[in-house]
Amino acid sequence: MFLRKAGLVNRSLRWLLQVDIPVEPRGDDEIAAEVERNYRWNYAVNLLDGASFMFGISFASSSTIIPLFISKLTDSPLPIGLVAVIAQSGWFLPQLFTANSVERLARKKPVVVNLGFFSERLPMWILVITAMIAVRTPVLALVLFLLGLAWFNLGAGVIATAWQDLIARCFPVERRGRFMGTTMFLGTGAGTLGAALSAWFLTTFPFPTNFVYTFAVAATGITLSWVFLAMTREPVQPVKAIRKSHRQYWASLPEILRRDHNFRRFLLSRLLLALGRMGVGFITVAAVKHWQVPDSTVGAYTAALLLGQTLGNLVFGWLADRFGHKLSLELGALASFLAFALAWLAPSAGWYYFVFGLSGIALGAIIVSGILVIMEFCEPQRRPTYAGLTNTSIGLAGVVAPLLGAWLAYINYSWLFAISAGVNLCAFVAMRWWVQEPRWMHTIKAPTTT
Repeated sequence: MFLRKAGLVNRSLRWLLQVDIPVEPRGDDEIAAEVERNYRWNYAVNLLDGASFMFGISFASSSTIIPLFISKLTDSPLPIGLVAVIAQSGWFLPQLFTANSVERLARKKPVVVNLGFFSERLPMWILVITAMIAVRTPVLALVLFLLGLAWFNLGAGVIATAWQDLIARCFPVERRGRFMGTTMFLGTGAGTLGAALSAWFLTTFPFPTNFVYTFAVAATGITLSWVFLAMTREPVQPVKAIRKSHRQYWASLPEILRRDHNFRRFLLSRLLLALGRMGVGFITVAAVKHWQVPDSTVGAYTAALLLGQTLGNLVFGWLADRFGHKLSLELGALASFLAFALAWLAPSAGWYYFVFGLSGIALGAIIVSGILVIMEFCEPQRRPTYAGLTNTSIGLAGVVAPLLGAWLAYINYSWLFAISAGVNLCAFVAMRWWVQEPRWMHTIKAPTTT
């Protein structure tokens, strides 16, 4: 009976991912021609996907809205630390565990769209339910909220390597930064409007009705983005990756890190940048506790965060296409350093607008260049593996960083922000003087292991 059910699940998954549909062999020139032919269409629908997603997620910001909701349910900072762990590591952690399977798939879109509906989009509606029961059963609401948030973030991580490879397939390397920057520019612009609306919800309606409306809009926007993503025209490509068992695949990973020196240095620098975000989830709480800011001001902080991210997305997308993604990450590390330094030394609540603005600029660099730069370290068929190595490592740092941040927050918020600033400064130094821009390293090839 068990084997029969397992076989049914396997067949259902293969049907869902369109594994058994044959792929015609094509040359690189034919694939490149298809990419150009569908470029404007894919640009438009993925632009709408990003804008809708960012509009929706602004109503469930892990830096502002969610910590505020958690603070209504409990006085303990531990759940806020858990939220930061989920938000900073959930998307990253699963990627290396799915990379081997994704590399063997000729079609990436079915993973992102078909599987992604259940793993990423559906759980957002659980947050709406938690707000509905927040007053009657706050403990159950808190547990259910954390489970729904974990499902959403981990589910997004399961399909993340396929999504990154899909983007790399649809957009040539010299236009990826422009696409991502413009998408996130419009998305965060829409998110800024969303933040203003969320501030109105939080001010106008009593708890928990305000959060019911806020999370309902979040779930609607994220579901709408899935509709646009499903319209993507993927340039399906024959599989070139050598088939490996999971044991062989995991055994080959240390060789990549041993031979690819520049990628190894980048990975260590990127881990420092991830560790430097240990205090992100506590900035809002510090402002509320130290300066007694009202809920409506928290919505305004979200707007400042998104405005900074909007500026960062546009500028870093333009910079990355012309000068490479490393420069964008360096500037993002500097912005994060300044944000935490201001949070540490801020003499009044008004300074937190600059804190969130700079934090948004840093986030813009991470979103635009932190994702796309990985694609330039390796051959196309190894993109899921390199993305998995980088992002799962960052996910592990994302588990440690918020827990360390929660521990420091128990002691003193000033210590937390000062140490976060120092780590970001170290990340800037490492990225600037230790890592080479991979786009210009024409003579260095990513290692191919067998």
